[in-house]
Amino acid sequence: MRASRYLLPVLKESPQEASIASHQLMLRSGMIRQLASGIYNWLPLGKRVLDNIANIVKEEMDSADAQEILMPTMQPAKLWEESGRGNYGKETLNAVDRHKNALIYGPTNEEVVTDLFRNTVRSYKELPLNLYHVQWKFRDEIRPRFGVMRGREFLMKDAYSFDTDEEAARESYDNMYRAYLRIFRRLGLTAIPFTAKTGQIGGNMSHEFQVVASTGESEIFYDPAFEKELRKKEFNIEKLRSLYSAADEMHDPDKAPEECKSARGIEVGHIFYLGTKYSQPMGANIQHSDGSVAPVHMGCYGIGISRLIGAIIESSHDKDGIIWPESVTPFHVGLINIRPGHEQCDKACEDIYANLQAAGISTLYDDRNESAGAKFAAMALIGLPWQLAIGPRGIGSGLVELKNRKSGQKEELSIESAMTRILS
Repeated sequence: MRASRYLLPVLKESPQEASIASHQLMLRSGMIRQLASGIYNWLPLGKRVLDNIANIVKEEMDSADAQEILMPTMQPAKLWEESGRGNYGKETLNAVDRHKNALIYGPTNEEVVTDLFRNTVRSYKELPLNLYHVQWKFRDEIRPRFGVMRGREFLMKDAYSFDTDEEAARESYDNMYRAYLRIFRRLGLTAIPFTAKTGQIGGNMSHEFQVVASTGESEIFYDPAFEKELRKKEFNIEKLRSLYSAADEMHDPDKAPEECKSARGIEVGHIFYLGTKYSQPMGANIQHSDGSVAPVHMGCYGIGISRLIGAIIESSHDKDGIIWPESVTPFHVGLINIRPGHEQCDKACEDIYANLQAAGISTLYDDRNESAGAKFAAMALIGLPWQLAIGPRGIGSGLVELKNRKSGQKEELSIESAMTRILS
Protein backbone atom coordinates (compact mmCIF):
# COMPACT_ATOMS: atom_id res chain seq x y z
CA MET A 1 0.00 0.00 0.00
CA ARG A 2 1.25 3.47 -0.92
CA ALA A 3 0.82 5.99 1.87
CA SER A 4 -0.15 8.66 -0.69
CA ARG A 5 -3.31 6.63 -1.41
CA TYR A 6 -3.97 5.32 2.09
CA LEU A 7 -6.47 6.73 4.58
CA LEU A 8 -4.04 7.34 7.44
CA PRO A 9 -5.03 10.48 9.40
CA VAL A 10 -2.20 10.58 11.96
CA LEU A 11 -2.29 13.18 14.72
CA LYS A 12 0.67 14.91 16.34
CA GLU A 13 -1.07 15.42 19.67
CA SER A 14 -3.24 13.15 21.79
CA PRO A 15 -6.96 14.06 21.83
CA GLN A 16 -8.15 15.33 25.21
CA GLU A 17 -10.74 12.56 25.61
CA ALA A 18 -8.04 9.84 25.55
CA SER A 19 -6.59 9.10 28.98
CA ILE A 20 -4.67 5.85 28.45
CA ALA A 21 -1.89 4.96 26.02
CA SER A 22 -3.84 2.55 23.83
CA HIS A 23 -6.70 5.01 23.27
CA GLN A 24 -4.29 7.85 22.55
CA LEU A 25 -2.16 5.83 20.14
CA MET A 26 -5.10 4.27 18.30
CA LEU A 27 -6.49 7.74 17.64
CA ARG A 28 -3.12 9.29 16.82
CA SER A 29 -2.09 6.50 14.44
CA GLY A 30 -5.36 6.72 12.53
CA MET A 31 -6.71 3.29 13.52
CA ILE A 32 -10.10 4.45 14.79
CA ARG A 33 -12.37 7.48 14.96
CA GLN A 34 -15.22 7.87 17.44
CA LEU A 35 -18.75 7.97 16.02
CA ALA A 36 -20.62 8.16 19.34
CA SER A 37 -19.85 7.41 22.98
CA GLY A 38 -18.17 4.00 23.07
CA ILE A 39 -18.78 3.40 19.33
CA TYR A 40 -15.96 3.65 16.77
CA ASN A 41 -15.31 3.63 13.06
CA TRP A 42 -12.45 1.28 12.24
CA LEU A 43 -10.14 2.83 9.65
CA PRO A 44 -7.95 0.76 7.27
CA LEU A 45 -4.95 0.45 9.63
CA GLY A 46 -7.11 -0.62 12.57
CA LYS A 47 -9.17 -3.00 10.44
CA ARG A 48 -6.02 -4.82 9.33
CA VAL A 49 -4.99 -5.45 12.95
CA LEU A 50 -8.53 -6.49 13.86
CA ASP A 51 -8.51 -9.04 11.02
CA ASN A 52 -5.05 -10.35 11.94
CA ILE A 53 -6.12 -11.01 15.53
CA ALA A 54 -9.39 -12.60 14.42
CA ASN A 55 -7.51 -14.90 12.04
CA ILE A 56 -5.18 -16.13 14.80
CA VAL A 57 -8.16 -16.78 17.07
CA LYS A 58 -9.96 -18.67 14.29
CA GLU A 59 -6.90 -20.78 13.49
CA GLU A 60 -6.57 -21.89 17.11
CA MET A 61 -10.31 -22.54 17.42
CA ASP A 62 -10.20 -24.67 14.28
CA SER A 63 -7.17 -26.60 15.53
CA ALA A 64 -9.08 -27.30 18.77
CA ASP A 65 -11.89 -28.90 16.70
CA ALA A 66 -14.31 -26.00 17.06
CA GLN A 67 -16.51 -25.21 14.05
CA GLU A 68 -17.19 -21.67 12.87
CA ILE A 69 -20.75 -20.49 12.42
CA LEU A 70 -22.31 -17.02 12.38
CA MET A 71 -25.21 -16.07 14.62
CA PRO A 72 -27.30 -12.90 14.22
CA THR A 73 -26.69 -9.67 16.08
CA MET A 74 -30.42 -9.31 16.87
CA GLN A 75 -32.06 -11.90 19.14
CA PRO A 76 -35.71 -12.56 20.09
CA ALA A 77 -36.18 -11.42 23.68
CA LYS A 78 -38.45 -14.42 24.29
CA LEU A 79 -35.38 -16.68 24.23
CA TRP A 80 -33.98 -14.82 27.24
CA GLU A 81 -37.31 -15.22 29.03
CA GLU A 82 -37.25 -18.93 28.21
CA SER A 83 -33.78 -19.41 29.71
CA GLY A 84 -34.86 -17.54 32.85
CA ARG A 85 -32.17 -14.89 32.46
CA GLY A 86 -34.66 -12.19 31.44
CA ASN A 87 -32.10 -9.78 29.99
CA TYR A 88 -28.55 -8.52 30.53
CA GLY A 89 -29.62 -5.81 32.96
CA LYS A 90 -29.23 -2.10 32.27
CA GLU A 91 -26.59 -2.84 29.61
CA THR A 92 -29.22 -4.48 27.36
CA LEU A 93 -30.15 -2.63 24.17
CA ASN A 94 -33.81 -3.42 23.48
CA ALA A 95 -35.81 -2.93 20.30
CA VAL A 96 -39.26 -3.74 18.92
CA ASP A 97 -39.84 -4.67 15.28
CA ARG A 98 -42.84 -3.64 13.14
CA HIS A 99 -44.72 -6.74 14.29
CA LYS A 100 -44.34 -5.77 17.97
CA ASN A 101 -41.77 -8.52 18.58
CA ALA A 102 -39.28 -7.64 21.33
CA LEU A 103 -35.65 -7.93 20.24
CA ILE A 104 -32.25 -7.63 21.93
CA TYR A 105 -29.04 -6.49 20.27
CA GLY A 106 -26.92 -9.43 21.38
CA PRO A 107 -24.55 -8.82 24.29
CA THR A 108 -23.82 -12.58 24.34
CA ASN A 109 -25.20 -15.70 22.61
CA GLU A 110 -25.95 -18.49 25.10
CA GLU A 111 -29.70 -18.53 24.36
CA VAL A 112 -29.29 -18.34 20.58
CA VAL A 113 -26.78 -21.18 20.38
CA THR A 114 -28.83 -23.32 22.78
CA ASP A 115 -31.87 -22.80 20.55
CA LEU A 116 -29.76 -23.73 17.51
CA PHE A 117 -28.55 -26.89 19.24
CA ARG A 118 -31.99 -28.07 20.38
CA ASN A 119 -33.33 -27.70 16.84
CA THR A 120 -30.37 -29.48 15.24
CA VAL A 121 -28.80 -32.15 17.48
CA ARG A 122 -30.58 -35.14 19.01
CA SER A 123 -28.10 -37.90 19.86
CA TYR A 124 -25.00 -38.44 21.97
CA LYS A 125 -23.39 -39.77 18.76
CA GLU A 126 -23.15 -36.17 17.50
CA LEU A 127 -21.11 -35.05 20.51
CA PRO A 128 -18.75 -33.56 21.53
CA LEU A 129 -19.56 -30.40 19.60
CA ASN A 130 -18.02 -26.94 19.79
CA LEU A 131 -19.48 -24.04 17.79
CA TYR A 132 -17.96 -20.57 17.62
CA HIS A 133 -18.42 -17.31 15.81
CA VAL A 134 -16.82 -13.88 15.54
CA GLN A 135 -19.49 -11.20 15.76
CA TRP A 136 -20.13 -7.62 16.83
CA LYS A 137 -21.87 -7.22 20.17
CA PHE A 138 -23.37 -4.33 22.07
CA ARG A 139 -23.53 -3.65 25.79
CA ASP A 140 -24.80 -0.23 26.87
CA GLU A 141 -21.97 0.55 29.29
CA ILE A 142 -22.88 3.14 31.90
CA ARG A 143 -19.46 4.78 31.55
CA PRO A 144 -17.78 3.92 28.23
CA ARG A 145 -14.10 4.79 28.58
CA PHE A 146 -10.55 3.88 27.58
CA GLY A 147 -11.40 3.66 23.87
CA VAL A 148 -11.87 0.08 22.66
CA MET A 149 -10.98 -1.27 26.10
CA ARG A 150 -14.46 -0.51 27.41
CA GLY A 151 -16.60 0.49 24.49
CA ARG A 152 -20.28 -0.20 23.93
CA GLU A 153 -19.88 -1.96 20.59
CA PHE A 154 -17.11 -4.55 20.32
CA LEU A 155 -15.95 -7.51 18.26
CA MET A 156 -15.90 -10.80 20.12
CA LYS A 157 -15.22 -14.46 19.53
CA ASP A 158 -17.49 -16.67 21.54
CA ALA A 159 -17.51 -20.46 21.46
CA TYR A 160 -19.97 -22.94 22.97
CA SER A 161 -19.26 -26.58 23.78
CA PHE A 162 -21.85 -29.36 24.11
CA ASP A 163 -21.15 -32.67 25.86
CA THR A 164 -22.96 -35.71 27.21
CA ASP A 165 -22.00 -35.24 30.87
CA GLU A 166 -19.91 -33.22 33.30
CA GLU A 167 -16.73 -35.27 32.84
CA ALA A 168 -16.77 -34.81 29.07
CA ALA A 169 -17.70 -31.13 29.45
CA ARG A 170 -14.69 -30.52 31.67
CA GLU A 171 -12.44 -32.10 29.04
CA SER A 172 -13.86 -29.62 26.51
CA TYR A 173 -13.29 -26.83 29.04
CA ASP A 174 -9.63 -27.82 29.44
CA ASN A 175 -9.26 -28.02 25.66
CA MET A 176 -10.39 -24.40 25.37
CA TYR A 177 -8.20 -23.41 28.33
CA ARG A 178 -5.15 -24.63 26.41
CA ALA A 179 -6.35 -23.05 23.15
CA TYR A 180 -6.66 -19.67 24.89
CA LEU A 181 -3.12 -19.87 26.21
CA ARG A 182 -1.87 -20.64 22.67
CA ILE A 183 -3.82 -17.71 21.26
CA PHE A 184 -2.41 -15.20 23.72
CA ARG A 185 1.12 -16.49 23.22
CA ARG A 186 0.79 -16.07 19.45
CA LEU A 187 -0.38 -12.50 20.07
CA GLY A 188 2.79 -11.76 22.03
CA LEU A 189 0.96 -11.59 25.36
CA THR A 190 1.47 -13.29 28.70
CA ALA A 191 -2.10 -13.89 29.85
CA ILE A 192 -2.42 -15.35 33.33
CA PRO A 193 -5.53 -17.47 34.11
CA PHE A 194 -7.47 -16.62 37.26
CA THR A 195 -10.36 -18.37 38.97
CA ALA A 196 -13.28 -16.00 38.51
CA LYS A 197 -16.91 -15.34 39.36
CA THR A 198 -19.46 -16.47 36.78
CA GLY A 199 -21.43 -13.19 36.87
CA GLN A 200 -24.16 -12.58 34.28
CA ILE A 201 -23.22 -15.69 32.29
CA GLY A 202 -23.60 -18.10 35.20
CA GLY A 203 -22.42 -21.67 35.53
CA ASN A 204 -20.37 -23.77 37.94
CA MET A 205 -16.78 -22.79 37.12
CA SER A 206 -14.95 -20.06 35.24
CA HIS A 207 -11.50 -18.64 34.56
CA GLU A 208 -10.55 -15.23 33.25
CA PHE A 209 -7.27 -14.40 31.50
CA GLN A 210 -5.49 -11.23 32.57
CA VAL A 211 -2.68 -9.41 30.75
CA VAL A 212 -0.37 -7.49 33.06
CA ALA A 213 -0.51 -3.75 32.30
CA SER A 214 -0.18 -0.66 34.50
CA THR A 215 -3.57 0.64 33.31
CA GLY A 216 -5.44 -2.57 34.12
CA GLU A 217 -8.72 -2.29 36.00
CA SER A 218 -8.08 -5.24 38.35
CA GLU A 219 -5.38 -5.69 40.97
CA ILE A 220 -3.98 -9.18 40.53
CA PHE A 221 -1.72 -11.45 42.58
CA TYR A 222 0.11 -14.33 40.97
CA ASP A 223 3.02 -16.71 41.38
CA PRO A 224 5.97 -15.61 39.16
CA ALA A 225 6.28 -19.28 38.11
CA PHE A 226 3.22 -18.69 35.92
CA GLU A 227 5.31 -16.72 33.44
CA LYS A 228 7.88 -19.52 33.17
CA GLU A 229 5.18 -22.19 32.79
CA LEU A 230 3.39 -20.22 30.07
CA ARG A 231 6.55 -20.10 27.95
CA LYS A 232 6.60 -23.90 27.63
CA LYS A 233 5.57 -25.42 24.31
CA GLU A 234 2.96 -27.68 25.92
CA PHE A 235 0.84 -26.36 28.78
CA ASN A 236 0.37 -28.44 31.90
CA ILE A 237 -3.07 -27.36 33.14
CA GLU A 238 -2.74 -29.14 36.48
CA LYS A 239 0.60 -27.41 37.10
CA LEU A 240 -0.88 -24.04 36.17
CA ARG A 241 -3.82 -24.55 38.49
CA SER A 242 -1.54 -25.50 41.32
CA LEU A 243 0.17 -22.11 41.12
CA TYR A 244 -1.29 -19.21 43.03
CA SER A 245 -3.34 -16.59 41.21
CA ALA A 246 -6.01 -14.33 42.63
CA ALA A 247 -7.86 -11.16 41.76
CA ASP A 248 -8.66 -8.65 44.49
CA GLU A 249 -12.42 -8.65 43.86
CA MET A 250 -12.51 -12.35 44.75
CA HIS A 251 -9.73 -12.87 47.28
CA ASP A 252 -8.22 -11.13 50.25
CA PRO A 253 -4.81 -9.78 49.11
CA ASP A 254 -3.50 -10.29 52.62
CA LYS A 255 -3.80 -14.04 52.08
CA ALA A 256 -1.57 -14.05 49.02
CA PRO A 257 1.80 -15.79 49.57
CA GLU A 258 4.75 -13.44 50.09
CA GLU A 259 6.45 -14.55 46.86
CA CYS A 260 3.46 -13.46 44.77
CA LYS A 261 3.70 -10.58 42.32
CA SER A 262 1.17 -7.78 42.58
CA ALA A 263 0.16 -6.02 39.39
CA ARG A 264 -2.70 -4.47 37.43
CA GLY A 265 -4.43 -6.67 34.87
CA ILE A 266 -6.55 -6.30 31.74
CA GLU A 267 -9.10 -9.04 31.19
CA VAL A 268 -8.83 -10.37 27.62
CA GLY A 269 -10.73 -13.64 27.80
CA HIS A 270 -13.19 -15.55 29.97
CA ILE A 271 -14.29 -19.20 29.91
CA PHE A 272 -17.21 -20.85 31.75
CA TYR A 273 -18.43 -24.36 32.51
CA LEU A 274 -22.20 -23.83 32.33
CA GLY A 275 -23.44 -27.31 33.13
CA THR A 276 -27.18 -27.43 32.31
CA LYS A 277 -27.95 -23.80 33.22
CA TYR A 278 -29.32 -23.06 29.74
CA SER A 279 -30.01 -26.50 28.31
CA GLN A 280 -32.38 -27.60 31.06
CA PRO A 281 -34.86 -24.67 30.99
CA MET A 282 -34.69 -24.47 27.18
CA GLY A 283 -35.14 -28.19 26.59
CA ALA A 284 -31.82 -28.80 24.81
CA ASN A 285 -31.76 -32.54 25.42
CA ILE A 286 -29.91 -35.48 23.90
CA GLN A 287 -30.63 -39.17 23.86
CA HIS A 288 -27.94 -41.27 25.54
CA SER A 289 -26.75 -44.76 24.54
CA ASP A 290 -29.13 -46.37 27.04
CA GLY A 291 -32.12 -44.58 25.53
CA SER A 292 -32.46 -42.03 28.34
CA VAL A 293 -32.93 -38.34 27.54
CA ALA A 294 -31.16 -35.59 29.51
CA PRO A 295 -30.04 -31.96 29.13
CA VAL A 296 -26.74 -31.46 27.34
CA HIS A 297 -23.78 -30.09 29.35
CA MET A 298 -22.44 -26.78 28.02
CA GLY A 299 -19.46 -24.47 28.26
CA CYS A 300 -18.91 -20.99 26.81
CA TYR A 301 -15.66 -19.25 25.92
CA GLY A 302 -15.23 -15.58 25.06
CA ILE A 303 -12.36 -13.47 23.75
CA GLY A 304 -12.70 -9.72 23.13
CA ILE A 305 -10.95 -9.31 19.78
CA SER A 306 -11.27 -5.53 19.57
CA ARG A 307 -10.35 -5.24 23.26
CA LEU A 308 -7.21 -7.28 22.60
CA ILE A 309 -5.86 -4.50 20.37
CA GLY A 310 -5.92 -2.13 23.33
CA ALA A 311 -4.30 -4.73 25.58
CA ILE A 312 -1.50 -5.38 23.07
CA ILE A 313 -0.75 -1.67 22.76
CA GLU A 314 -0.83 -1.16 26.54
CA SER A 315 1.78 -3.89 26.92
CA SER A 316 3.88 -2.92 23.86
CA HIS A 317 4.55 0.77 23.25
CA ASP A 318 7.06 3.51 24.03
CA LYS A 319 7.14 7.31 24.00
CA ASP A 320 7.21 7.36 20.19
CA GLY A 321 4.27 5.07 19.52
CA ILE A 322 3.09 1.49 19.13
CA ILE A 323 5.42 -1.51 18.87
CA TRP A 324 3.46 -4.21 17.06
CA PRO A 325 4.26 -7.91 17.50
CA GLU A 326 5.03 -9.55 14.15
CA SER A 327 1.92 -11.72 14.41
CA VAL A 328 -0.63 -8.88 14.34
CA THR A 329 1.15 -5.92 12.74
CA PRO A 330 -0.90 -4.17 10.02
CA PHE A 331 2.19 -4.13 7.77
CA HIS A 332 5.54 -5.81 8.33
CA VAL A 333 7.70 -3.16 6.65
CA GLY A 334 7.52 0.60 6.48
CA LEU A 335 9.38 1.72 3.35
CA ILE A 336 10.36 5.39 3.43
CA ASN A 337 11.38 7.41 0.38
CA ILE A 338 13.23 10.29 2.00
CA ARG A 339 13.42 12.30 -1.22
CA PRO A 340 10.52 11.66 -3.63
CA GLY A 341 11.44 13.00 -7.08
CA HIS A 342 15.07 11.98 -6.69
CA GLU A 343 15.68 9.57 -9.56
CA GLN A 344 17.82 7.03 -7.70
CA CYS A 345 15.62 7.09 -4.59
CA ASP A 346 12.45 6.64 -6.63
CA LYS A 347 13.86 3.73 -8.63
CA ALA A 348 15.30 1.96 -5.58
CA CYS A 349 12.04 2.35 -3.66
CA GLU A 350 9.92 1.09 -6.54
CA ASP A 351 12.18 -1.95 -7.01
CA ILE A 352 12.24 -2.76 -3.28
CA TYR A 353 8.48 -2.26 -2.99
CA ALA A 354 7.83 -4.61 -5.91
CA ASN A 355 10.21 -7.25 -4.51
CA LEU A 356 8.65 -7.12 -1.03
CA GLN A 357 5.18 -7.42 -2.49
CA ALA A 358 6.24 -10.35 -4.66
CA ALA A 359 7.69 -12.06 -1.58
CA GLY A 360 4.40 -11.67 0.25
CA ILE A 361 5.76 -9.13 2.75
CA SER A 362 3.04 -6.58 3.57
CA THR A 363 4.56 -3.13 3.05
CA LEU A 364 3.45 0.44 3.67
CA TYR A 365 5.39 2.59 1.19
CA ASP A 366 5.62 6.22 2.31
CA ASP A 367 5.89 7.98 -1.02
CA ARG A 368 4.33 11.24 0.21
CA ASN A 369 5.85 14.67 -0.36
CA GLU A 370 6.42 15.24 3.34
CA SER A 371 9.55 16.05 5.32
CA ALA A 372 11.80 13.18 6.36
CA GLY A 373 11.11 14.02 10.02
CA ALA A 374 7.36 13.75 9.54
CA LYS A 375 7.74 10.40 7.81
CA PHE A 376 10.01 8.95 10.49
CA ALA A 377 7.67 10.19 13.24
CA ALA A 378 4.64 8.64 11.51
CA MET A 379 6.40 5.29 11.10
CA ALA A 380 7.46 5.26 14.75
CA LEU A 381 3.90 6.08 15.79
CA ILE A 382 2.40 3.32 13.63
CA GLY A 383 4.95 0.88 15.03
CA LEU A 384 5.68 -1.52 12.17
CA PRO A 385 8.36 -4.13 13.01
CA TRP A 386 10.79 -3.01 10.25
CA GLN A 387 11.56 0.41 8.81
CA LEU A 388 13.54 0.70 5.57
CA ALA A 389 14.67 4.22 4.64
CA ILE A 390 16.12 5.19 1.26
CA GLY A 391 17.80 8.58 0.90
CA PRO A 392 20.05 10.29 -1.64
CA ARG A 393 23.18 10.10 0.53
CA GLY A 394 23.13 6.35 1.06
CA ILE A 395 21.63 5.16 -2.20
CA GLY A 396 24.51 6.69 -4.15
CA SER A 397 26.69 4.06 -2.46
CA GLY A 398 24.04 1.36 -2.73
CA LEU A 399 23.15 1.56 0.97
CA VAL A 400 19.83 1.79 2.81
CA GLU A 401 18.97 2.18 6.51
CA LEU A 402 17.17 -0.70 8.20
CA LYS A 403 15.67 -0.16 11.65
CA ASN A 404 14.08 -2.65 14.01
CA ARG A 405 11.20 -0.94 15.81
CA LYS A 406 11.34 -3.09 18.94
CA SER A 407 15.07 -2.89 19.61
CA GLY A 408 15.63 0.50 17.98
CA GLN A 409 18.76 -0.87 16.29
CA LYS A 410 19.69 0.83 12.99
CA GLU A 411 22.03 -0.56 10.33
CA GLU A 412 23.30 0.69 7.01
CA LEU A 413 23.17 -2.24 4.63
CA SER A 414 23.18 -3.02 0.96
CA ILE A 415 19.73 -3.45 -0.53
CA GLU A 416 20.37 -7.19 -0.91
CA SER A 417 21.41 -7.58 2.74
CA ALA A 418 18.46 -5.55 3.98
CA MET A 419 16.07 -7.66 1.94
CA THR A 420 17.64 -10.86 3.24
CA ARG A 421 17.29 -9.64 6.83
CA ILE A 422 13.62 -8.79 6.36
CA LEU A 423 12.79 -12.00 4.51
CA SER A 424 14.44 -14.12 7.19
